[in-house]
Amino acid sequence: MRIRLSTTQIILLSFLAAILVGTVLLCLPISATSGEATPFVDALFTATTSTCVTGLVVVPTATHWSMFGQIVILLLIQIGGLGIITVTAALSLLVHRKFGLADSMLLQDAFNLNSLSGLNRFVKKVVIGTLLAEGIGALLYMLVFIPEYGVKGIWISVFNAISAFCNAGIDVIGQDSLRAYADNPLINLVTCSLIVLGGLGYIVWWDILRVCKGCKSKKGLWRHLTLHSKIVLCTTAALILGGAILFLLFEYNNPATMQPLGLYDKIQAAFFQSVTTRTAGFFTVAQEGLSAPSVLLSLLLMFIGGSPVGTAGGIKTVTFAVLLAAAWSATHNRRQIGMFGRTVSNTIVHKAVGVTCMSFAIVFISTVTLACVTDAPISDVMYESVSAAATVGLSRALTPTLNTIGRLIITATMYLGRVGPISLAVAFALKKDSENNIKNPTEDVRVG
Repeated sequence: MRIRLSTTQIILLSFLAAILVGTVLLCLPISATSGEATPFVDALFTATTSTCVTGLVVVPTATHWSMFGQIVILLLIQIGGLGIITVTAALSLLVHRKFGLADSMLLQDAFNLNSLSGLNRFVKKVVIGTLLAEGIGALLYMLVFIPEYGVKGIWISVFNAISAFCNAGIDVIGQDSLRAYADNPLINLVTCSLIVLGGLGYIVWWDILRVCKGCKSKKGLWRHLTLHSKIVLCTTAALILGGAILFLLFEYNNPATMQPLGLYDKIQAAFFQSVTTRTAGFFTVAQEGLSAPSVLLSLLLMFIGGSPVGTAGGIKTVTFAVLLAAAWSATHNRRQIGMFGRTVSNTIVHKAVGVTCMSFAIVFISTVTLACVTDAPISDVMYESVSAAATVGLSRALTPTLNTIGRLIITATMYLGRVGPISLAVAFALKKDSENNIKNPTEDVRVG
């Protein structure tokens, strides 16, 4: 009997296959600098955090893994950032193989698109745009890393550029991530730019380029953007700017984070923290030193994450914005949900609620189970779980101390967070019964 898988199930299994292949490769003695085989759970954790572009690590990437191991990790990051379906499609285009209907449907689900038209061109633009952004980022990184590390600086620059654009947050510099460069404007600017570009989402890129090419007047640029792009750009800007201001206020006199820095460097560090919590994973200040208000703010920003059809995780900016708009309409007794002069359909609102509830459920279960197997403070446990579920990669120094069960819990959380709560629900849902087509009587209930 032939088993037929849905497109969503194929996407889920493709990520799982990449993780398993990566695990096997990282278990090999050649992958470790010591020449000894890495324990299976550690290799599985590393392969998962790389493929799911999370960034949590149980062993130091720079010192534990050999060049071969680091190459495997970087390939997993690139595959995870683009999606294995996209990589496969790009290879098919490279050998001039046309997409069939099944391939097109896979790509449509992988990018969460509404149409099957123009997928070939879309994939080409995604790959070219990704390589171009990562290449420019690597060249700019080299201005700092080559003078400091010599020839090794080339590898560090390439690794960091891909990791930053894919919102992975894994680096080959050391255990302190980018803390040594908290006062370096170039490193801060390049890293933040790559994180934001990857997190905006590809369809926003093309929409901005389309409008820039088509509009003769700069005044008409904003008006011609799609509603999706407007929501993404406004929400992203508000979260980054608002987060930076609050982080600066909360950490200004905190001796464990920003107090030793000058005013300009404090502003840099605040902006970097606000950007990196959008599922990037790099850090320039010690996360374990953050004050309680900053921890809560970080949890919120991590949970929201980046934007759809990009490399970031979280419930996504559009989901967050739609929920706020729905709440606003409800409190003002409005039947329609309006944003930027457009009406948002109830279907979109239902999806936003579903994504948020499923993500919250994953975080809650992960937090509770992880709290059962570790003696760490609940704030650190929650930080770890949200970071894993939203594929952020920030940790309050808890990850390396986790026992085997704890590492498996976070591994599962990263996978579920990456493949998407709704995709997971759809993939394993039973076929609709004929009873689902029956419309039941409507009756009011009381909420609030």
